[in-house]
Amino acid sequence: MTRTGEEHAGDPPPGGGPWWWSRARGAVLDGTLAGASAVECAFEGVGFARDAGLPVPVGVVFGALAGSVLLLRRRWPIAVVLVSIAVLPAQMGFLLSIVGLYTLAASELPRRIIASLAGMSFVGTLIVTFVWVRQDVARGNLTWGDWVVPFASLTTAIGLTAPSLLLGLYVGARRRLMESLRERADSLERELQLLAERAEERAEWARNEERTRIAREMHDVVAHRVSLMVVHAAALQAVARKDPEKAVRNAALVGDMGRQALTELREMLGVLRSGVASANASRDAVVPLAAVGVAAAVAADRERAEEPVAEGPCLSELDELVGQSAAAGMVVDLSVEGESREYAPEVEQTAYRVVQEALTNVHKHAAGAKTYVRLAHRVSEIAMQVENEPPPEASSASSARLPSGGNGLVGMKERVSALGGVFVSGPTDAGGFRVSAVIPAA
Repeated sequence: MTRTGEEHAGDPPPGGGPWWWSRARGAVLDGTLAGASAVECAFEGVGFARDAGLPVPVGVVFGALAGSVLLLRRRWPIAVVLVSIAVLPAQMGFLLSIVGLYTLAASELPRRIIASLAGMSFVGTLIVTFVWVRQDVARGNLTWGDWVVPFASLTTAIGLTAPSLLLGLYVGARRRLMESLRERADSLERELQLLAERAEERAEWARNEERTRIAREMHDVVAHRVSLMVVHAAALQAVARKDPEKAVRNAALVGDMGRQALTELREMLGVLRSGVASANASRDAVVPLAAVGVAAAVAADRERAEEPVAEGPCLSELDELVGQSAAAGMVVDLSVEGESREYAPEVEQTAYRVVQEALTNVHKHAAGAKTYVRLAHRVSEIAMQVENEPPPEASSASSARLPSGGNGLVGMKERVSALGGVFVSGPTDAGGFRVSAVIPAA
């Protein structure tokens, strides 16, 4: 289908107009033009009938029918132009020719078709005008000389074809430009909507990740300390009357561990508060930054980047971690291979949390079992393994009845995988349990 005028030829009218018109006012305009053209051609048909020796009513009806073809200009512009060319020898259809050429040039038909029909109309008008003027000169109606014949022919042909053709080409190009701009605007709107949906999805994903991270940090901080506190409380209950001095030591350990848990919780909450404050400061600084310029924005970002951030646990605290489990009655064997060195903070914190959670699981599920903690410093990675033997059948710590949420191993695997490492856990052939992790050093 090709678009002629304001709508595609053959398409149903999108605006509710009759037949092939998209709007009712378009139908009224074409009807008015067709009526004016029919009246013109009917009036000119009188002279045609007299010159051709035909009855006058025949010439009038022929002219009216030819002029009314203009009603189809939006539907079949080629037919309108061909009819206008066909009736040129009868000295009728000037309005039909002008409007038909305009509609043809404004349509989306191929340029070669428009050029061919416009050329035919120009040549036809030129020939017919040449014949008319020559006849008038021969009859003596014009006495200006022979030069008037080509001049009048060329001027009339250009005047009847060029303005309507150029105006139609301009209107068609402008219409196509507006349609292209509307399509681009619609496409841009769809892209913006898609980007907004993706941004909302990314924001939701980021919120879920942040909630998971906070839950994991809370689990790592609270579970280990509180598990040790419960173990010591159970031991304190068991030896309170038999060994008062040991009960005092256990009570002191419970207090120390409670204070350490509170300290870690305060540090983590401080990091969360500083992150919220930085986000609020960034939002509040949008207007001031527009006034003070980019340099001030860079300086503000640099100052925020240089603010001290609370550090998490590191591998240098591993001895203390193992000592706390030993103080709770666990038999722990710590071995370190390779040359100790500093790693990125997130690497050291992840390695520490893996060992911490593994020891916590031993307290929960294998109280009293001997445990081996191995740490290996390699060229491009750090490896750790926590393995416990089968728990004894009867253990004094079993009365602690530590609850388990089932999220410890999941959290360890998430931490290690986030750094590109490998995490493996499972029971051993001897009946114990083993947790292994390898984390890239970089």
